[in-house]
Amino acid sequence: MNAAEVLASREPALWADLRRDGAPAAREALFDLHLPFARKIARQQFHDRPGGDIEFGDLLQLACAGLLEAIDRFDPARGAMFQSFAERRISGAILNSISHFSEYREQKAFQRRIKRERMGSLNAGRATGRAAKARSRSDLTELAIGLAIGFMLEGTGLYHDDTAPQPWNNPYDTVAWNQTVTRLANELALLGERERRILQHHYVEGLTFGMIAALIGLSKARVSQLHQAALATLRERLFPRQKFYLKI
Repeated sequence: MNAAEVLASREPALWADLRRDGAPAAREALFDLHLPFARKIARQQFHDRPGGDIEFGDLLQLACAGLLEAIDRFDPARGAMFQSFAERRISGAILNSISHFSEYREQKAFQRRIKRERMGSLNAGRATGRAAKARSRSDLTELAIGLAIGFMLEGTGLYHDDTAPQPWNNPYDTVAWNQTVTRLANELALLGERERRILQHHYVEGLTFGMIAALIGLSKARVSQLHQAALATLRERLFPRQKFYLKI
């Protein structure tokens, strides 16, 4: 059996663990198991909306929120199939979010929230206000590199089966980009499992730190800390400080 089939065979035990102990590992495993189903609903909603007024990634974020809610509310003892139970909640999470606000404002507000969390995580422990004016060039450089790595995680397709579009038209730039992506993939594999999962949930599935915290059983502040530490590790491995500053 492949990994997905193994996970599916464990589903009854996962529900038992979640309902008995509220086990974060069981919740995350169930989320992984049914994420393709949520993605399918998001893709259908995307194709059904005329005019392409909302991006697929935005709909996937809402679908993931609905999936998390369905996991926490589902009672397997009632004998219903989970996906039948979850379909209405995932679709409802998408439609309700769109109907309560204008489509543009709703999606942009969600994106701004994620970016604020990301910036807050990268800036944790740094000077703010007037003291920020004295921030060293190295601090600003590290922040810029952290944001660039986040962009790469979102845009390279490292966690996707789909082929991501290339960001460059020049063939030499494309080769350099692909080499950097390969290095990033190798360094990701060396991160701890928890750090890798947090990066995947945040950058690929679009979950906020609060959603990730509820999913894996940590505080929001701890998720932010682990996010910051993971990007700092990638930054140091991909762009060693001494080597980088010799170039500028």
